[in-house]
Amino acid sequence: MTVRQIDKPTPTAVSAAEYLGCEVGAIASSLVFLADGEPILVVTSGAHRVNTTALAGRIGVQAITRATPDDVRAATGQVIGGVAPVGHPAPVRTYLDVALRDHDEVWAAAGIPASLFAIGYADLLRVTGATEVEVD
Repeated sequence: MTVRQIDKPTPTAVSAAEYLGCEVGAIASSLVFLADGEPILVVTSGAHRVNTTALAGRIGVQAITRATPDDVRAATGQVIGGVAPVGHPAPVRTYLDVALRDHDEVWAAAGIPASLFAIGYADLLRVTGATEVEVD
């Protein structure tokens, strides 16, 4: 896996896909939420918005809410727009969107908004230790 530091930030899935010239669905967006008050990381296809009510039911929690920028930094050590699916100071319960399986290669942020790396789905699943889940 090679991290590419790029010449401009790509803080959204759309901006990353435009920069790379790939489908937005091939962008693995790492989003932090609070599940019953505890941080979780959802690595989702850039083509999806996360339906937190549906996801809560699928992972067996009462409620999922958006994390604040401070919550994101505390959980991952990284800033919104550059959160990587790995490399956090402590383990974060992680869920991986099965829609990413549709792509031979997916692209994820590498810890800062102006960095990306490519990885296959099986390797992403392995290195994150994630639980696979359907994300809407």
